[in-house]
Amino acid sequence: MAHDRIRVAVVGASGYSGIEAVRILAAHPFVEISALTSEHYAGREVADVYHHMDGTDLPPFEELRPGFLAGRADAVISCLPEKVGFQMIADLIQSGVKVVDVSADFRLKDPAVHRATYGFDHAGPALVKEAVYGLTEFHRSELREARLVANPGCYPTGALLGLIPLIRRDLIEPGSIVVDAKSGTTGARRAAAIEYLFAEVNENFRAYKVGTHRHTPEIEQEIGAVLGREIAVVFVPHLLPVTRGILSTMYMRPRAGTTQEDVRSAFEASFAKARFVKLLKPGELPELRNVRATNFCEIAFVLDRRTQTLVVNTAIDNLGKGAAGQAIQNLNVMFGFDEAAGLLNAAPVP
Repeated sequence: MAHDRIRVAVVGASGYSGIEAVRILAAHPFVEISALTSEHYAGREVADVYHHMDGTDLPPFEELRPGFLAGRADAVISCLPEKVGFQMIADLIQSGVKVVDVSADFRLKDPAVHRATYGFDHAGPALVKEAVYGLTEFHRSELREARLVANPGCYPTGALLGLIPLIRRDLIEPGSIVVDAKSGTTGARRAAAIEYLFAEVNENFRAYKVGTHRHTPEIEQEIGAVLGREIAVVFVPHLLPVTRGILSTMYMRPRAGTTQEDVRSAFEASFAKARFVKLLKPGELPELRNVRATNFCEIAFVLDRRTQTLVVNTAIDNLGKGAAGQAIQNLNVMFGFDEAAGLLNAAPVP
């Protein structure tokens, strides 16, 4: 099917998620990159900052100003930090521009939970209510009509893809869920901090923000939406000494009588039309290198009868399916493109 090209701007384009979105969009068959913004690099060519983009025809970085994108974009991918991009996004929506927001501004629906998690009251509760949570595999129908998409967090993406199919089939006890996840350092954004220096991360491995991580309410919200009630989940994030990727291991108690065939059937039914979710064969387990720099998610499971525990493993790239890749997947659905347009690149292994 032929499609007209759309103009897409990326704001906050010099951060890790932003430049990954630029890299993917530059090869997208239905997209013209119309504008790129960066507060740090305004006025500079992209290839002067990111040499791996040399030879790619891109507009220079510009400063983001009020009204800057008027008439210049059909869609915007916003990679700005929380709170920073809200007014711009509200103005864009009002002017008819569709937006995929990679920040957490529009993910949490409960104002009290948002306040407790991010420390400020949201200025636009109506837009929060309207925003579609962009876990593409479970919200395609809403995405087709969306003006604003709240792109999921990287940790929630890896966890929810492995949990929602089982919850929908009532195969597990939701109150037993433990999410043990490990992320590469790019999950912390492109900012200077002592804990992310090479000497602090290299040959090291640690948990952080146990019981307080801001993605916990997001995971609980989406599981609760499926259950129709509130739920508490144990979530323990860890920092890996690698650049990118998230490996998540979920432990849970299966319902009495749940079989391996039940579990596999639940995943197969949920992801029958999923272009980017790979359910591995029995005996295979996900690996970060298999999904690096892609929009794919690998899933495997083991039903351990000895301990009566169901273990589910997922692997995603935190900048791909966990951020920019999923944002573009959502953009494709919003504009009626092939969902996989621009995203079917293979992982660079080794």
